[in-house]
Amino acid sequence: MRTFLALLLAAPLLVGAGPTDYAARVAAVLARTPLIDGHNDWAETLTDTAGDARWTMDLTRLDPAKYNTDIARLRAGHVGGQFWSVYVSASLPGPDQVKATLEQIGLMREIFRRYPTVFAPAVTAADVRRIHASGRIASMLGVEGGGQIDGSFAVLRAYRALGASYLTLTHSKTIDWADSATDDPKHGGLTKFGEAVVRELNRLGMLVDLAHVNEDTMIDAIRVSKAPVIFSHSSARALDDSPRNVSDKVLKLVAANGGVVMVNYAPGYVSEARRRWDADRNAEKGRYYSPPYGGLYIGQPDRAKEALAAWERAHPKPVVTLAQVADHVEHIAKVAGIDHVGLGGDLDGTGGDLPQGLNGVDTYPALLAELMRRGWSDADIAKLAGGNVLRVMEAAERVSASMASVAPATATIQALDGK
Repeated sequence: MRTFLALLLAAPLLVGAGPTDYAARVAAVLARTPLIDGHNDWAETLTDTAGDARWTMDLTRLDPAKYNTDIARLRAGHVGGQFWSVYVSASLPGPDQVKATLEQIGLMREIFRRYPTVFAPAVTAADVRRIHASGRIASMLGVEGGGQIDGSFAVLRAYRALGASYLTLTHSKTIDWADSATDDPKHGGLTKFGEAVVRELNRLGMLVDLAHVNEDTMIDAIRVSKAPVIFSHSSARALDDSPRNVSDKVLKLVAANGGVVMVNYAPGYVSEARRRWDADRNAEKGRYYSPPYGGLYIGQPDRAKEALAAWERAHPKPVVTLAQVADHVEHIAKVAGIDHVGLGGDLDGTGGDLPQGLNGVDTYPALLAELMRRGWSDADIAKLAGGNVLRVMEAAERVSASMASVAPATATIQALDGK
């Protein structure tokens, strides 16, 4: 009787969708479970590309040569939930980062207001499920850099009040309280203030995002956090040795913590060959034009350009593919477990440079179909697509509820770290 009931409940997935009918299987899974991407930089690309027109332009269909995202492609990709990045440059002074962050939040909130039948703001896992069931895209905000709070817990709380769902502890630069993966370390991970930021995120119910931080910071944050952490857009370091990626050592800690690593599509974080090619090209470019004093062709931009083009012809850029992204998904699932992997494509955040077959928000079904071809079940695809991050969100909400009697953090960097 129990077996018959299980088959009956599964029937909608099975009818008309044989084991090799991957498109139908993917569509059936995503009708039940929202596909939730951990990181999309649409706001940044709209700001940089469209300027003031971003506030009023039609976002239904955009030039795919300029944008990875538009409404038509979101629909084609069956996107059910999105963490929209409100990124600003880590090189800006602190107060300017706060101002620019508020402008990015304002842009995304205006997009949600302009297209209420497409987008709806979400904060909780229940919000995501409700909005997905209504046929809209559940829209969360992710603050991509600890420098964007300018050392202020009050600013962090203001972002939360405006709908922010996670804080990435650093971006490209080491900050006063946390070490970045792509800058020289200064603290050996988190300072005391940095640990207090993690605890305040727990209290607020915001997710602790460890994309962009170095390994010491990853380990410290996982140790301190009472809630599962996320990596909103990172990949597996065993396959690509970028410090932006997550080592097997940390993957095991993520599994113990209950967190999720959401796989990045950026070619330099997917392919080790591409990562090394990028470094070689940058070094070669520096040989030709290295202001203000060096370089073989300093002051001769045409000769420098031709020399670099000749080097590129002799050293073709390695091709990066959808299959390689699937390899990262599978590696994380193998080391950490199927419950601890998700998708964080970094679309509109790579300058348009993406793996073959993954050049826009309409391509998620192709990646899921590739994993099905490799033997992934519908249940496992549902976890990858959104089930895992929904579980993390629910866990963070429970931790926040358990901290209801904890007073808001008020300390300063000077008070905790003496600097």
